[in-house]
Amino acid sequence: MVDSAEVLLRSHGLLVTAQRVAVLAALADCPHGTAEDLVAAVRGRIGTVSRQAVYDALATLSERGVIRRIQPARSPARYEDRVEDNHHHLVCRRCGCMVDVDCKVRSRPCLQVAEDHGFLIEEAEVLYWGFCPSCQASTSTVGGA
Repeated sequence: MVDSAEVLLRSHGLLVTAQRVAVLAALADCPHGTAEDLVAAVRGRIGTVSRQAVYDALATLSERGVIRRIQPARSPARYEDRVEDNHHHLVCRRCGCMVDVDCKVRSRPCLQVAEDHGFLIEEAEVLYWGFCPSCQASTSTVGGA
């Protein structure tokens, strides 16, 4: 992972730092992790590291397109390293579990709107909200959530 992380960082014009490599490794182990999830994971990998250093790494990696920042409504931002394809996300309303779901048509039809109001559309985020299998099983009435 370290060698591929170094290559990835350099290919985006970034310096290779222990924090950035650890963040990428943590994301591989914890897809859709929050910043706090990733702070804990990075500390588990390299020991003492400031929360700010991890937040800075996440910001830089997101800005450069190495990782993707996802901001579901009423939820902390999540991060993922799957950035090269058109995919969407399923989010559980109860526990917050988030999983990837491939786009059914594999292209980017979400970028072709009926009226663009003069915008140059670059990206669309699709979130599907519902209840994961665990939360469905833990209650008899999903609608009462």
